[in-house]
Amino acid sequence: MDQEHKKTKTMPASAGALPRPQNKGYSQSGASSTRRAMKGFLASSGAPHEDIDDNNHKLRQRARALYMAAPIATSAIKTNRTNVIGIGLIPKSRINRSVLGMTQEQADAWQDQTMQEFSLWANNKRACDAIGVNDFYGMQQLALSSWLISGDVFALVKRYPIKPLTPYSLRLHLIEADRVSTPVLGEISHIPLQTMGKSKDGNTIYDGVEVDKNGMIQAYHVRNTYPFEMTTETTEWVRVRAYGDRTELPNILHIMDSERPEQYRGVSYLAQVIEPILQLRRYTESELVAAIVESFFTAFVLTEGNGDDNPMNEVGGSQGEVSRDENEYEMGPGTVNFLKKGESVTFGDPKRPNSGFEMFTKAISEQIGAALEIPADLLLKSFTKSYSASRAALLESWKAFKMRRQWFVRDFCDPVYELWMDEAVARGRITAPGFFSDPVIRAAYLGCEWIGPSQGQLDPIKEINAEVAAIREGITTREQSTIRINGGQWDSNVERLMRENEKLAQANQLLGPAKEVLDNETGAEDDEKE
Repeated sequence: MDQEHKKTKTMPASAGALPRPQNKGYSQSGASSTRRAMKGFLASSGAPHEDIDDNNHKLRQRARALYMAAPIATSAIKTNRTNVIGIGLIPKSRINRSVLGMTQEQADAWQDQTMQEFSLWANNKRACDAIGVNDFYGMQQLALSSWLISGDVFALVKRYPIKPLTPYSLRLHLIEADRVSTPVLGEISHIPLQTMGKSKDGNTIYDGVEVDKNGMIQAYHVRNTYPFEMTTETTEWVRVRAYGDRTELPNILHIMDSERPEQYRGVSYLAQVIEPILQLRRYTESELVAAIVESFFTAFVLTEGNGDDNPMNEVGGSQGEVSRDENEYEMGPGTVNFLKKGESVTFGDPKRPNSGFEMFTKAISEQIGAALEIPADLLLKSFTKSYSASRAALLESWKAFKMRRQWFVRDFCDPVYELWMDEAVARGRITAPGFFSDPVIRAAYLGCEWIGPSQGQLDPIKEINAEVAAIREGITTREQSTIRINGGQWDSNVERLMRENEKLAQANQLLGPAKEVLDNETGAEDDEKE
């Protein structure tokens, strides 16, 4: 049934509007305007594009600055990168053989061939990276880090000519969030102030993301320069359709995490903790400088003359003189300063070292870690608590790592795998009957599991025994346990163990005669001794 859309006219509050009820529900607590504690709490929130898009540029700059200068911010990003991606999310083809009508042997053979073909593309940085810097697994690390720092990251899908050693045309070009923005005209085209705009078709553009009247993403607008970049190049935008008209495959991949409905741009992972991280960095630097100054042994020599014997305020000491400005006095290990007549030096009492420094920084780190879903033990890489507490911290953090890994797989890895498979089947390098004709069969061929780093072990004996017991009771499988314990592949382990056992058996057979001779000689010696 078609819905009728009627325009309603909103009456102003002063035009006979009924008075709002007081002292009901949240008006007595969080929404109170009369309680003394809440009067100064003036919060204002608008549409997602107002709250997010208009502030994203500043958030990105600050997040990047903290990542480069604040150890806590650096640890938060790198801890995610190491645990979510590690050395790379390795694909393992998992086709639905029942839908495809394959036997287990046929499915195994098809999967092995597919993984060999994918490695041909993914392991060669010239074959997968449009700029030839990283292989596919290095691009995963870069994409995740950029996503977390900047709020989102994009991957342009490009096509290059095929060559004997690079039989696939697919290339990925990673671009940072700044380069996707709303086109503007005039002399201010380099200033990222305007986030909303209109396309030629009348679609709305939210910070570079073009959507139709239903809110469906239609295209992305990519600029050739960065905002505030020092360049003589004229800023231009290219409109990239989100999906191809004929293939319906993505032309650009957008990796982001949504926190509000109708949100089209991501927010930096560090956005909520920028202020505490900045203040903690300042506090740490202050304590560090104070401790260094406290450690200096500096002597000041008072002179009776007018300073003619030391006209440039020369400094003696182990480090030598840094500045020759007569108005500057230096401190350092074993430094001697000559003062002019009438000058003196007075020191404050800094009360260093500060005994509460460690406790305070750890308390702030716990709050930062709670917001980032990384326990302070893992954020600071300091496991000083009990085994149970440390394991609980790891398990809690791994809930977030696994969730973030799944998001990344859906936004980046799975679409890339489909783009590659589409070309591999089209070029005849992989045989997949019905791949282009039936979406069910296509989905059956595209089944893939991405294996990443495991969560690690604090007590390997206890944890492996627990996995063995779970396998024995049918709670888990050997393959699942192998992935959890060390991120390995059970099938490959079994095949390798079979080869090792065969070699070991052959070696034992070769050593058999020699062992018998040695045993006989040893027995003869024992008889002689008796």
